[in-house]
This record gives sequence, structure tokens and C-alpha cells, in this order.
Amino acid sequence: MKASSVLDALRILVAARRPVFVWGSPGVGKSAIIRQLAEALNVRLQDLRALLLDPVDLRGLPFLASDGRSKWATPEFLPQEGAGILFLDELNAAPAMVQASCYQLVLDRKLGEYTLPDGWAIIAAGNRDSDRGATTRMPTPLRNRFVHLELEVDLQEWSEWAIQAAIRPEVIAFLRFRPELLSVFDRDAHAFPSPRSWEFVSRILDSLDSKSSPSLEHEVIAGAVGSGAATEFSAFLRTFRELPNIDAILMNPLQEPVPENAAAQYAVASALARCASDANFDRVCLYLNRLPTEFRVLCVRDATLRAPAIRCTAGYTRWAVDDHYAIA
Repeated sequence: MKASSVLDALRILVAARRPVFVWGSPGVGKSAIIRQLAEALNVRLQDLRALLLDPVDLRGLPFLASDGRSKWATPEFLPQEGAGILFLDELNAAPAMVQASCYQLVLDRKLGEYTLPDGWAIIAAGNRDSDRGATTRMPTPLRNRFVHLELEVDLQEWSEWAIQAAIRPEVIAFLRFRPELLSVFDRDAHAFPSPRSWEFVSRILDSLDSKSSPSLEHEVIAGAVGSGAATEFSAFLRTFRELPNIDAILMNPLQEPVPENAAAQYAVASALARCASDANFDRVCLYLNRLPTEFRVLCVRDATLRAPAIRCTAGYTRWAVDDHYAIA
């Protein structure tokens, strides 16, 4: 399922008070989707890393009550009131005894004398067994207590998120040119491409300055996404940095050169989308009309996602009429 579909399904299942397990490869954004859900529902998110827990951490410690009988001290991290999402992250990476401790909590919303408040939903997440990551096979009784959703990476949805998250245009443009490198899990590599590691690359580029050597730039990027992906990205960066100056394009959109190869066209379309606004979109369109249709659509979609006011410009209206296309 795409991220948007997983989010819609989670809304339904939370309303139905059904516990959910979200499966996905490392770094594809499982935790981010749960945080996004909590923000959308305006509820508290209690994040429990099951891998770091011992069975006694969930059950609590016994103590002697005033009546002479032993009782259990409920852990402070278990919700006592209100509404929210109890997120059991990396549940299937936890030891078998910790997973067994969750049986009653997941199905009956109880743990000994503790009862999860009615306003709280239970969502868990973990890596797929097929990825051969750090997992402990989940016992069948626990699996049967969840509704299971599997998250798959979708480039368009990731690109839309990346634009709003201020991911650098060269990273977005590269992954549109080489979409198969968005997520390539390799359990034997220290670093591999994933949505999370490409965000690292964007933040690394934000921190590098003009004095950084190309070899240093390549090495730190390789440390995030692996050597193979870093080599391709570094080559793409050289193309991106040799593009016509974007300010020059906006000043003279009918005369500035148009790149001929696809990689450079992806790059210039993404760069224009990054700087487009309702004030300059007429000039952007003059240059876009000289690009192939697919790059015009890509640029306008990204630009209107970042700056919705562009839809109210005369340039956008002419573009939509001429290309018989409008961005919803």
C-alpha cells in the first residue's frame, strides 16, 4: 500500500479500535506515518521502542500494599487517561518474551491490573521478515491479534512529501531520473538508499559549503546511501550544477539554452519548481513551453504543491488550457 492508503486505513482502524501492525523495509517512513496520523487526529503519541524493553518493564514491579497483598506498579510510560496512539515500534525486533508480554495488551487492552484508556489506539510497526533485518519471528497468536498493513514506497508520494519538507531539488530530480534508487535495502551494507537516507543526503548538502572538495562530498554521501548510489548521484550533481542559471532563465526565458539530455531536463524542471511563485510564473511558463510535455507537467505539479497561489495566475490558466491539463 502507498503511504496515503496506509494513512487512510489507519484512520479507519483507529476509529474501529482495532490494533494494527504496519510492515515495511527499513527507512521507508513507517514511524513518520504514525506521527503524521497523531498530528492529523490531534492526539498524543506515546512511542515505545519494544526492542529496548524487558518483559518486566511492561508488567511493572510488584510491591506490598497496605492490606498485606502484593500489587503491581504500573509503568509510568503506559497511558493513564485521555486519548492517543500507543505506538509499539520495532515490535518484531524485540525478544520473544517481550512480544509475549504484549498478547493481553494488544487483544484485551489490559496488562494484569492495568487497562488502556478507551481513547487510546494501539499501532505497531516493524521490518519485514523477508528483508532479513533485525527481527524475531512474531508468534502466531500475536500476529493474529493485529490487522496487518504493508507499506511500499511510491516515488510520486515521496516527491510530494519531499517538496513540502524542503528536500533539495537536486535530490528530488535525481530520484525522478533514477526512481529505482529511492529504496534499495541491502542487509549486508552499512549504508543503502532509502527515503530516510536520501533525506540525510539533502541535509548533508545543506551543510556543505563551496570549499568542500568533490571527493569529500562523495564520501559523506556514500556514507548515507552507499557507494553505488553516491557515484550516480555525484555525476548527476555535476550536471545539475552546470545548468543555465535559474535567475538568468527568469530574466530571459526565451533565450536561455534548454538542456538536451533527460537528466538535465529533470534537473532544470525541479529547480524552476523550487523558485516558482505567483509573481514569476508567467516567465517560468515561457521557458517551460520549450521543454517536453512531461517536464512541463512535472514542474507545474511541484510548483503548485509548494505554492498553491500559482493556480490563480494567468500563466497557470494559459498552461492548463494549452496543455488540456490542470493540477487538482
